Amino acid sequence: MRPTLADIHAAANRIRGVADATPLVPSANLSDLAGAEGLLKLESMQPIGAFKLRGALNAVAGLEGAAGVTCCSTGNHGRGVAFAARQKRMRAVICMSRLVPQAKVDGIRALGAEVRIVGNSQDDAQAEAERLEAQEGLAQISPFDDPLVVAGQGTIGLEIMAARPDIGTLLVPLSGGGLAAGVALAAKAIKPSVRVIGISMDRGAAMYQSLRAGHPVAVTEVPSLADSLGGGIGLNNRLTFGMCRDLLDDIVLVTEAEIYRAMQAVYHNDRLIAEGACVVGIAALQAGKLDGKLADGPVATIITGRNPDMGLFTRVVTGQDVQLGDVTVKGERHGA
Repeated sequence: MRPTLADIHAAANRIRGVADATPLVPSANLSDLAGAEGLLKLESMQPIGAFKLRGALNAVAGLEGAAGVTCCSTGNHGRGVAFAARQKRMRAVICMSRLVPQAKVDGIRALGAEVRIVGNSQDDAQAEAERLEAQEGLAQISPFDDPLVVAGQGTIGLEIMAARPDIGTLLVPLSGGGLAAGVALAAKAIKPSVRVIGISMDRGAAMYQSLRAGHPVAVTEVPSLADSLGGGIGLNNRLTFGMCRDLLDDIVLVTEAEIYRAMQAVYHNDRLIAEGACVVGIAALQAGKLDGKLADGPVATIITGRNPDMGLFTRVVTGQDVQLGDVTVKGERHGA
């Protein structure tokens, strides 16, 4: 079941012309923080504004005879599945929890998909997707634990290594592990010495907690600036748990305040609208949490999406307080 480098190359051929070839650009801010050349892979430039289109396109391309597709999603995977299903004129039902920002719900509906809002966690949304699969015959596409999805996300690693074979370290946002597993597989198959470090938020980091426990565990999902990194990895995880265990060199956690400051930095210094999940690598560098962990050579991170709740985003970049459930992130001006 575990995909290979050949599977990632096959995925690159399937998605070519729709979801490939995003820019890899220098960042003076990232370079200053890393003490080496810093590069941003702009997956925010995808047609849906997020990297998830790669895996969704690859997975939907492999479906024949299904009544339609369904998935659970924190937003961007659902948008990718909706986009891919629309291309094939298939029904798409996207299941999400109440924690998903309204902007992401609206973006999915705009692509013609049905949206089901179920419960207060991705696990609740997953249960509805499983019901749709069992009772209505819809093909379920996991946001991460699917070899075609992992191979699709792995095409990002192919592109980075083709553009810059001298890369020393990749900083990859980590949630269910589809992105981290795919990118690490591609990068390490091409250059075994490259370091791949997964970065997640410090509340509800499902993959980190699972790897510490030695098996998949359930976590409590809470509101976060990095909402795209929320949700569990599935207690019956078949693929990404083992791949992340075997392929990631380290995992680092960042706080909501650190994510807040990194969102400001990417906006003010790199002039990018980026979700909190995208900037966790920058956050870890700014907080000094990667000191001594970087390999020699350029450092790259992936700006995974540009679909934040714009009201929340505006409060962050203008230095206002942000309320995340029972946690208040105190506002501060960028550079203050």
